[in-house]
Amino acid sequence: GLHVDLSILGCSDSDGEDMYSLDGEEKWFADFINHRGVEPLPSFIDHISYVEGTYDTAVTNQQVCRSDLKNSLEAMKDIPLEN
Repeated sequence: GLHVDLSILGCSDSDGEDMYSLDGEEKWFADFINHRGVEPLPSFIDHISYVEGTYDTAVTNQQVCRSDLKNSLEAMKDIPLEN
């Protein structure tokens, strides 16, 4: 059958998210507070592990996201809020 595979990556000035899910169940997410990747799957299923370095990639993605956010805000600072 068909499955829904989802990846979420986003950031703000003070927070960020990097998460992977399958069919509505989280498979992995970056815990930026505790500096680690978390695989919240229950013990009774076949465990899926992500490659070493996935958390480091998430940290790098957050740096890129915040840089892009800063550049976008700077580029849009003189655009009026109304048309």
